[in-house]
Amino acid sequence: MQPEIHLGPLTLQTFGLMFALAFIVSGLIIGRRLKELGSPVDWAYELILAAAVGGVLGAKLWFSVAEGEWSTDQLFSGTGLVWYGGALGGAVAVAAYAYWRKILSLTLLDVCAPALAAGYAVGRIGCQLSGDGDYGKPTDAWWGMAYPDGTVPTPPGVEVYPTPIVEVVTMGLFAIVLWRFRNRWHPGVLFGVYLIGSSVERFLIEFLRRNEDVALGMTLAQITSVALALIGVAFVVGLKDRPASAERSLTTA
Repeated sequence: MQPEIHLGPLTLQTFGLMFALAFIVSGLIIGRRLKELGSPVDWAYELILAAAVGGVLGAKLWFSVAEGEWSTDQLFSGTGLVWYGGALGGAVAVAAYAYWRKILSLTLLDVCAPALAAGYAVGRIGCQLSGDGDYGKPTDAWWGMAYPDGTVPTPPGVEVYPTPIVEVVTMGLFAIVLWRFRNRWHPGVLFGVYLIGSSVERFLIEFLRRNEDVALGMTLAQITSVALALIGVAFVVGLKDRPASAERSLTTA
């Protein structure tokens, strides 16, 4: 674990660095795809800025609602960032920007799919480096590890499932698959596949994580995963029979 990097008088938080890198990587992927589609690459920067602002606010709000507490100090702190809250807040902000720019379309959703998976993977590197408590339950498995120097340290002698590592590998590979299939299906199907794949990954990893059940023997993240997976299925089923050669345009819904 390396929660902080000290450069003389300057102290950098590794989670914050990876958080920023996640947006940079996502922006590069979106920019490359926009170039392929003959759209202005500058749109990628605008999309990422909207996603960053909306994502941080959404993540903070989700955390506050889940914990039942809110303060302005918490809003500007480096803690309390929940993925699904960030995804929802970012999605709303990006949709609002895209509507204003008149590029809100199924193709735009597909453009964002590989970037979302890659950004998630990079973000989890930050969780691993900082040991921020997103690791799993105690285990005697050979691949268990301790986080004694994390920002949320594990108890002495206790090893846990290193779930951030699992998610980095899984979502990183998934991002590659999504990128390779970017021209395979009718616009909108790729985003549906992203919703299904990312939701299945999160649903399964929750069995190893420390989150508490809230209803039906599932955690809040699992319930959200089920809902998003169903939306993804609707995308795939509703669009899969349309021709893959349909025009890919950021102005065609």
